[in-house]
Amino acid sequence: MWDSILFLFFSTVEAFSLYFLIMCLFRFRWEEHAWQALVLVLLINLQSFILRNEFQLGGIMPIVTIFYFILFFAIFVRIPLGFSIILTISGYVIFGVVQTGLAILFFGSIGEAQATDSNGYVLQLASGSVIMILSWLFYRTGHGFTFELHRLRFKFEDIMVVLLIILFFIGISLLMFYNEIYINILFFTAISAYLLYYATRKDREND
Repeated sequence: MWDSILFLFFSTVEAFSLYFLIMCLFRFRWEEHAWQALVLVLLINLQSFILRNEFQLGGIMPIVTIFYFILFFAIFVRIPLGFSIILTISGYVIFGVVQTGLAILFFGSIGEAQATDSNGYVLQLASGSVIMILSWLFYRTGHGFTFELHRLRFKFEDIMVVLLIILFFIGISLLMFYNEIYINILFFTAISAYLLYYATRKDREND
């Protein structure tokens, strides 16, 4: 029980700092969507815990996380889909560079940082803290990237987002079913339903 709480806490700090980094880097108001981001992060981390500790399938989680963050920015922040992809991958790469640097600084190598759970938790906390502090300073000093987002939006983009959620859910559910990880299908169902609800709700609000 204690292990799962620690895993969820430090993973949430790590993932939320990625959200914070992207929002500050591209000069969006991070607090406007903070609670929706926290819900998404907690759902992702719950299924990550199961995949890593019960089924040794943690390797697929970075892809899952990136995909759901892309959808999150497209649905909640109303960033055009193509730009959401660029924005998410850019933020993920920056986060990865910072975390790698901290791993080498603290532990001497990435392998050593991953050698024990405690090392991993220290790295997650340090990475999240450093990223959030630097992102906040970057934002407060007026730096960042801004774009006229409405010009970058494709026609029927909201329909494309909904279709992507459905197709991804079907694909990942088939993968889980094939590996007999039935409980994880519930988490993917919850995340997909969460995103679909807000995708259709935002679409109605814009009509």
